[in-house]
Amino acid sequence: MITETNTCNCANETDQEKYARIEQVIEEYKDNEGSLIQILHLAQGIFGYLPLELQKFIAEKLNKPLSEVYGVVTFYSFFSVKPKSKYAIRVCMGTACYVRGGKKIVDKLQELLGIEVGETTPDGKFSLEVMRCIGACGLAPAITINDKVYKQVNPDKLKKLLKEFK
Repeated sequence: MITETNTCNCANETDQEKYARIEQVIEEYKDNEGSLIQILHLAQGIFGYLPLELQKFIAEKLNKPLSEVYGVVTFYSFFSVKPKSKYAIRVCMGTACYVRGGKKIVDKLQELLGIEVGETTPDGKFSLEVMRCIGACGLAPAITINDKVYKQVNPDKLKKLLKEFK
């Protein structure tokens, strides 16, 4: 049985050790019907993200076409093909947030961070994403940084907010 400690993203672990752990996960789950999502979830927990080389490795070990693995990875928003940042900034672009300035917030964050939506800062500290709705319409416009919701965000206050994370 795979334990929680086996799915940690250990920074000091070599890629070779991570691939060996992923191979153990595949061996354990490969005979279970519909196991691809579970294997990808655990692989992302081990590796931190799902680069193309890792997707090829998983496809090979499961005797599945790479297109099937890639299709699942790109379909589900939980999976990432790029390394995760320390602070994931997500701007809500649901109707209430958009109408109350969500696009201006995205524009200002792009300016302050020097990245586009879907990118990570070169130092790996921040990534910027948009979300359809975070379910906080009464707090619009809202953003999340990791799992914390920030309400009634104003583009002029973003610089101060980002300083809290530097």
